[in-house]
Amino acid sequence: MSVKRILSGVQSSGKLHIGNYFGAIKQHIERQDHGDCFYFIADYHALTTLKEAAEKEAAAVAKTKGATARSALDILRDNVHAAALDYLALGLNPKKVAFYRQSDVPEVNELAWFLACTTGHGLLERATSFKDKVAKGIAPSAGLFFYPLLMAADILIVRSHLVPVGKDQEQHLEMTRDMARAFNHAYGEVFPEPEAVYSEAPVVPGTDGQKMSKSLGNTIEIFAEGKALEKAVMGIVTDKTPLEAPLNPDTCNVFALYKLFATPAEAEAIAAKYRAGGFGYGAAKKELLAKIDAYFAPARERRKQLEKDPGVVEEALTTGAQRAREVARVTLRLVRQAVGMNARPV
Repeated sequence: MSVKRILSGVQSSGKLHIGNYFGAIKQHIERQDHGDCFYFIADYHALTTLKEAAEKEAAAVAKTKGATARSALDILRDNVHAAALDYLALGLNPKKVAFYRQSDVPEVNELAWFLACTTGHGLLERATSFKDKVAKGIAPSAGLFFYPLLMAADILIVRSHLVPVGKDQEQHLEMTRDMARAFNHAYGEVFPEPEAVYSEAPVVPGTDGQKMSKSLGNTIEIFAEGKALEKAVMGIVTDKTPLEAPLNPDTCNVFALYKLFATPAEAEAIAAKYRAGGFGYGAAKKELLAKIDAYFAPARERRKQLEKDPGVVEEALTTGAQRAREVARVTLRLVRQAVGMNARPV
C-alpha cells in the first residue's frame, strides 16, 4: 500500500465535547485528504460501560418530575446516531473516508480471537484503563478486561499504518503493536506495526480545571448553544483574584480554552488585558463564550439540517461499513491462511 492507511475511532458514550474535538475529531477531519482513512464509532466498546451509563441516567432523571429515563438500548442507539451527526456536521466527508459503526464490521471480533491466542494474559493485566475504570466503580467484566484486544483488532483489521490518538491512548497503541508483533512472530508477517499520531493540541481543561471528560461531568459540549452553553462557560472554575488586580493567563483555565479558538494575535491581545488588571474572569468568560459560539455556528446549522434527514446519516455509515468490510475480509483471508485455516466459504 503506497498510501498510508489511517484509522481512528470515537466511543459512543455520550455527547461529544470540545475536548473530543481538539483532541481527535479536528485531526481526523484534517487528515481525510491525506491518506486512506477509516474512522469508526465504537459501539462494541460502549457496551463495556453501558449498564453504568443507564444507571447514571436513571438516577439523574429520578430527580426530575415527569421525566422518563431511556433504556440502555435507546442510549446506545442515540449515542451512535449523535456521534455520526456530529462528525458529518463538523466536516467529515463520507465520500473521502470509510466512516462506519464498529458493530457493522463483525470481522473485528473474529480477528480479536486470533490475536487473543497469541497475546499473553499479563499484557492485558497491565492495562491502566482497566484498572482506572474498576477504581471508578465499573464492573470488571471480561469485556472490559479484553478491551485492548478488541481495540487492537479495530486497528489491525484494516492493517493501518497511522493511528491518530490522544496521549491517554498511548499504552493501548503500544499494546496493539505488541499484539501485531506476537502474531507476526508466530505465523509470519501479516500486520504492519501501526504508529501513533498525536494531536498537537494540549490537554483540554474541563470546567473544573481537570482534563475534560464525560465521566467527570466537566465538559462543554460541541453543539451546546444559548443558555446551556452560557451556563457551562460561566461555570468554569477560577481563582479569587480581585477584579482590579492583574491576572496570570498562563494559569487560567478560561485562557487555556480561549487559545484553542483564537488566532495568536487574538490570544496575545487577551493575555495583555489579563496582565494589565481591571479585566476580570467574568469578562474573559464572555470573550470565550463568543468565540465558542461563533466557531461552531456553521457546523451547528449543518447538524440541524442533517437531523431532518436521518437517512443521510444511515447511508454514510452503511457505505462506510461496506468499504471497511472489503478490506477486513482481505485481512482475515491472510490471517486464516497464516494459521493454517481454509478461507471462509462465500
